[in-house]
Amino acid sequence: MTTIRVLLVDDQDLLRVGFRMVLEAEPDIEVVGEASDGDEAVRIASGLRPDVVLMDVRMPRMDGIRATELIVAQHPHTRVIILTTFDLDEYAFGGLRAGASGFMVKDARPAELLAAIRAVATGNAAVSPRITRRMLELFAPRLPSGGDGAPNRDALAALTERELEVFVAIGRGLSNTEIADQLVVAESTIKTHVGRILMKLDLRDRVQAVILAYQTGVVSPTPDQP
Repeated sequence: MTTIRVLLVDDQDLLRVGFRMVLEAEPDIEVVGEASDGDEAVRIASGLRPDVVLMDVRMPRMDGIRATELIVAQHPHTRVIILTTFDLDEYAFGGLRAGASGFMVKDARPAELLAAIRAVATGNAAVSPRITRRMLELFAPRLPSGGDGAPNRDALAALTERELEVFVAIGRGLSNTEIADQLVVAESTIKTHVGRILMKLDLRDRVQAVILAYQTGVVSPTPDQP
């Protein structure tokens, strides 16, 4: 059994203790370190190389968004889960843009937290496609689109016609099952396409694919959607 090595980052001691108690009760998860601010998190992550970082956002010295950006850049195989007080807030979105693989609210049930850690450790996203889509619709005005610093559609030239179809569907928040139903193919085929898309576009995970879909303009927000 592979052990998932986790780094806890939060400026509140009691929260770290609570998370540690939940995680250390699991046979496949090991808490390898703790940090109380972003600066300390970056330093410790460099030495420990954890598989997953649970990252608070509001901390002294260096916030969790900047710490996420640095950790992801320095350690591409480390996955970060942003911890927020409220779901769908600007910090969760900022964390995803910085390279996090998902977000969780701090009062999530232990089973949800454990599922999120296991998901990102295997390369998946710890946030459902539909919630990702809703976040992007709320914060799309802050995304660079079609201007300086924004990727253009030339970045997608490496994709085949079918892969581009799948990429657009990912951007619209569809799950693999929904994409398979839409394209009338096996779900395993969609999983293969998703893997190739991430590899060709040099994306860490599905969340980053959704963001790129908005940045390149192949998917647009739908303000009238509830």
